[in-house]
Amino acid sequence: MRTRKTKLAGKLLFMLIAVAVVPMVVVAQSATSDAGEPNPAEIGVDTAQQKLKEVSISKFEDAGFWSASMSKDEGLVTLRRLAGSPIDKEPLEAETEAGITEDDSNVLGIKVEYFKRGNSQFTLTPVRPMPVEGICKTVSVWVVGRNSPHVLKMLLSDHFGNRAEVTMGKLNFTGWKKLTVAIPTSIVQRDYHYNNKMGIKIEGFTIDCDPKEAYGSYYIYFDDLRATTDLFAEEHRDIDDMQDNW
Repeated sequence: MRTRKTKLAGKLLFMLIAVAVVPMVVVAQSATSDAGEPNPAEIGVDTAQQKLKEVSISKFEDAGFWSASMSKDEGLVTLRRLAGSPIDKEPLEAETEAGITEDDSNVLGIKVEYFKRGNSQFTLTPVRPMPVEGICKTVSVWVVGRNSPHVLKMLLSDHFGNRAEVTMGKLNFTGWKKLTVAIPTSIVQRDYHYNNKMGIKIEGFTIDCDPKEAYGSYYIYFDDLRATTDLFAEEHRDIDDMQDNW
């Protein structure tokens, strides 16, 4: 009799352990199944509600809006507009719904001719900073890297003029690739003491060249700069609210 009771108790204990373990396995699988690009909904959540929206910052259609620079003793850099586009690039959902048909058939190309090897870098900047409305979560851009170990960084600033560099990744791939980076929460985008100063501005890009590969000529191409931003505060502001801008 004791043996049967002992076996029965052992079976019940095993079943309880199995029931407890299954949810843990499911949770672990769900947490790792979304690995890849950063999830904007989980970055810097500082409000009870969010309204995430993907917006276009620049399509790189106008080469005159951009300028490239490099130290004169390191090399020569030029840029131009070229026909082309990534095949895998998807149209912006908001533009499709609104029926917007903006020209998007060109890319921005940069050519670097090195004078010597060294820790060189070149910079791509717009004629004026490009503001991102709302609280920016992620920024993405399509790039042709030419399989080099150079590093692409994005230049940002807040409304108080504080600047920051965010590393987007190495350019060690061939063909077009979409690079996406999460905006660090250390970059302050909202402060209730300054309700009229929110969000960030994109100041451009800088490419840090690997000394081992900084010789000859190097080409890089850019297209379709986008941001995923939280517009809840902007779109749910009371119509009779006062503006703190006087």
